[in-house]
Amino acid sequence: MKLNTKAFGLTFGLLWGFGLFFGTWWMIIIGKALGAPTLISKCYIGYSITPIGSLVGWFGLFRWFNRRRNFCLLYNKLSS
Repeated sequence: MKLNTKAFGLTFGLLWGFGLFFGTWWMIIIGKALGAPTLISKCYIGYSITPIGSLVGWFGLFRWFNRRRNFCLLYNKLSS
């Protein structure tokens, strides 16, 4: 069974991007925006729990799209 690489990558990319975007806004709303740097801020340069940081996190969907697409390409090649 072959996986659709675009659909798989897009699904994971959107889940990660929107999850990080809305998660950041949730932290801003409940008042947890102040504190120590997060692990995600070490992975994404410019990310912080701010409105601008939520946009930086949203662009993480491109990273996850590429990673999962490459995973599917490898899976499809090995399963053939």
